[in-house]
Amino acid sequence: MTQTHELKIWPEYYNAILDGRKKFELRKADRNFKVGDYIHLKEWEPLNEKYTEREALVRITYILEGQHVIPGYCLMSIELEDY
Repeated sequence: MTQTHELKIWPEYYNAILDGRKKFELRKADRNFKVGDYIHLKEWEPLNEKYTEREALVRITYILEGQHVIPGYCLMSIELEDY
């Protein structure tokens, strides 16, 4: 079953996803991320410690875990969805 995970993202990384330069997310593997799931990214301003009004939806297309990634983390290939 497909899930949608809501996550904070800093502006520099959010912008890189929107303009197509960033096609991956390295995240703590503290959720049950699966290929085909969605990540609802909400832009977070760390200096003000609050959300902006910008949001995006990405789909997980591949997950790399295990010995090739920092223990406890996963590297996910993502694709920006029309939102």
